[in-house]
Amino acid sequence: MSERPIGIFDSGVGGLSILKAIQEHLPNENLLYFADSKFAPYGQLDEEILKQRCLYIAEFFAAQNAKAMVIACNTATALMAEWLRAEYDFPIIAIEPAIKPAAKLTKTKKIGVFATTHTLKSERYHSLKNRFAQDVTVFESDCPGFVEQVENGQLDTLETIALIEDNLQPMLADDIDTLVLGCTHYPFLRPAIKIVAGGKKLTIIDNADAVSLQLTRTLSDHQLLNFKSHQFDKFYSSSESENQQVIFQQLLSKDTEVQYINH
Repeated sequence: MSERPIGIFDSGVGGLSILKAIQEHLPNENLLYFADSKFAPYGQLDEEILKQRCLYIAEFFAAQNAKAMVIACNTATALMAEWLRAEYDFPIIAIEPAIKPAAKLTKTKKIGVFATTHTLKSERYHSLKNRFAQDVTVFESDCPGFVEQVENGQLDTLETIALIEDNLQPMLADDIDTLVLGCTHYPFLRPAIKIVAGGKKLTIIDNADAVSLQLTRTLSDHQLLNFKSHQFDKFYSSSESENQQVIFQQLLSKDTEVQYINH
């Protein structure tokens, strides 16, 4: 049981930011990663189609005997996590914007949140704000174009910098000192965000470490930690773009073979 793989999925390549944290915290674990890039961004997807995609990917992992699944996508978590947990027996680790730590860290009592439209509108997100951010002012942006730039490997182009400026500068003008990256694609834009922030002190928070630590606790509780040596990581994508493998290699900083899944 313990040597079986962990399935990780996202609307595209953004969840690789979560995978990298899992590799760091759990180096023995065998991983399956599914980038649903053909349907990215999930934040703009019809909810019924999103449900169909989550169901297909969960079945894909189940067929490969996965012992657990990580939803490395804030949008899929916000809309589908509880439904997926009711459908499957294996542990499912979800993800959510790091509102709680941001509210604790801010000195100006003003935080910014970059997330997708679905995430910002979800009950799960509003519950987070109501529980942990009542004493702070939260400025939000649904960041149109961010996911597409990461999917295309455009992490620091002039177009990407301009998009970040459009979304970040109004928040900086409102005196935020802490920024929550509420989509797993966005950590790959962290260097560009720092460029746009310039000399302004800005704490940038994502939830990759928190997710990997929660996964560690869950596997331990279920006696599923792998204490044998790492055997494999496998990468899959629903996109047949010739550039897909190049993007994986760019974001992971190593040679990576990506298998195309036509569904």
